[in-house]
Amino acid sequence: MILAPSDKPDVEQLAAELEPWLAERLKHVQVRTDVLAYCTQRERDGSSSEDTPDLVVVLGGDGSLLGAVRAFAQDPVPTLGIHAGRVGFLASTPASRWRETLEGLLEGEGRLELRTRLLVKIEGAMPATRVALNEVTIQRGSHQGMLTVALSFDEDWVTDYRADGLIVATPSGSTAYSLSAGGPILEPSVSGFVVTPICSQGLSNRPIVVSDKGELELTLQSTAGISSLAIDGQAYHMLRQGETVRISRHPVPYPLFAMPELDPYRRLRDRLGWRGSP
Repeated sequence: MILAPSDKPDVEQLAAELEPWLAERLKHVQVRTDVLAYCTQRERDGSSSEDTPDLVVVLGGDGSLLGAVRAFAQDPVPTLGIHAGRVGFLASTPASRWRETLEGLLEGEGRLELRTRLLVKIEGAMPATRVALNEVTIQRGSHQGMLTVALSFDEDWVTDYRADGLIVATPSGSTAYSLSAGGPILEPSVSGFVVTPICSQGLSNRPIVVSDKGELELTLQSTAGISSLAIDGQAYHMLRQGETVRISRHPVPYPLFAMPELDPYRRLRDRLGWRGSP
């Protein structure tokens, strides 16, 4: 299945080249251009084995790939992200290299990375269970002051954060919102989570890395209104004062393909412009 968002001009041309190329090599190729609607419906309605592809190719950027990961959350499918334009850590294959990457993948030479996901349980007036690949963020409303979030790990109290928000990120998410907020970068295979405060009032509050073997508990102790919980920056839930979010490692990782020679460190050098010298 090719997911090619129709609202991205560069993607339309790329899909026009990629679809016939794959059709010559595979028995069935399906193209979806209504990506947002498709992913939203599939996430809501669930799926069956009959409509689950063997491979998903996402054209676009990390946002499109995160939508695909949500759509196939219940039955993870090996997924390749091909980005066109801005920085892509998850959609790691540049559009100029799609042909050689897919050739290698179909010949069994693809680099498959099993990415840790978050299992998120929201306790409160509107309980829910969600899954995230990158991060979970408790954040204040746009017209209210700072909030206070209490953090515990396996029932041990860590600290209370007085801040604009708090991010819990996987290694995949360590190069996303958490990185922008000053968090460290984790190599994808690291067994840990990053906890990063957003503009903390306590200047000694620094990002920390904790084991992914335990459970994180985040309690919204005080807020000047209704705050929100963001799942991968795409799905949002309202949080009220006193409500709790429990976060643990999802038992099933998500399989992402990358270019055979594109190791995580080369990805960092390419995306962040590291040159190895001042």
